Amino acid sequence: VVMVFSFAACGTKDGGNGDAVDYDAIPDTCESADGTYAIAMVTDVGQLKDGSFNQFTWNGCKAYASQNDLTYKYYQPANGSQATDADRIKAMTDACEAGAQVIVTPGFLQENALKEVVPKYPDVQFIFVDGWDMGFDNLVGVSYQEEQAGYLAGYAAVMEGYTKLGATLGGAGTNPAVNRFAYGYLQGANDAAKELGITVDARISYLYGGGYSASPELQSQISGWYNDGTQVVFACGGSMLQSVKAAANETADGMIIGVDTDQAAESDRILTSAMKGLAVSVQKVLAIWDEGNWDSIANTEQNLGAADDSTGLPTAEGSFRFKNWTLDEYNALFESVASGAVTVKAETPADCSTADAWATLTADLTSVNFTFEG
Repeated sequence: VVMVFSFAACGTKDGGNGDAVDYDAIPDTCESADGTYAIAMVTDVGQLKDGSFNQFTWNGCKAYASQNDLTYKYYQPANGSQATDADRIKAMTDACEAGAQVIVTPGFLQENALKEVVPKYPDVQFIFVDGWDMGFDNLVGVSYQEEQAGYLAGYAAVMEGYTKLGATLGGAGTNPAVNRFAYGYLQGANDAAKELGITVDARISYLYGGGYSASPELQSQISGWYNDGTQVVFACGGSMLQSVKAAANETADGMIIGVDTDQAAESDRILTSAMKGLAVSVQKVLAIWDEGNWDSIANTEQNLGAADDSTGLPTAEGSFRFKNWTLDEYNALFESVASGAVTVKAETPADCSTADAWATLTADLTSVNFTFEG
């Protein structure tokens, strides 16, 4: 029985016709007959099952592997949210030495480790998710237009009737993806407020987001926000959601916007989620590799957005939770963003950790009263 289960874990099929995939039904571990694993993933900071970036990137890896009879394994660098470049180098090296043919590395913090490991293993292909072209033929960067997803979330929240917004952000101001999410969020809120002829209040903080982790301090901060009148908080940073959720649960009606994936299952306080198609896009790139067409994307950055169906809000039953803003209205706005009829600014400073940086970014957002709290 164990042998049959192990084989199924590495090679179950779902028809390969784009059917909805039950990612939780695919085991996270796969037994390999020869001890080698074709597809590997080295996690970002935090845990594999973070309900966000790591988990849904991994979902794409294991889904593609299981549908195509390929072995797969994940590697978590030592020291969790405090992982160092040396920890990431060790995990990537272990994956290469275990026979990985392609390694998926989510998170911009992987950069220095990739620079060290990629040239040493020219026969291994690397997919740098939330990354960029680094000048190696055996690496492709996959990035997203997070500003679009943030825009849709901010616009939707205001159209739903929320006028006091917050965002707690990971990365201490130096994560470009997080910064784009937040900048888009404010632009969307501004445009919706302008359309409605109102002004909204917005506050942003990186104060407790350096490690993207939950903490009592973060929960206390967000509880203070809710008690001070903030109605909905964009929880932009992996496991930070858990602190925001705990704070929301202490209030009568505090709401949350999730990030990266559809996080509706995490809480009935999730209003919506600013999503990027992590699982789907990873599977698409793995298919290009598996079909022998790597040269068509080698040494490039694939920048994906609404036009690629890779940014947006969840529309599934139970996840589209707006009562005052309709699905038809969302679809119309989404198409406007996808077509370019609505443009969202994306350029942010490398360091967004200062009030001056945000003052510059928000100078033309005249329908948002903006406060930066470090």
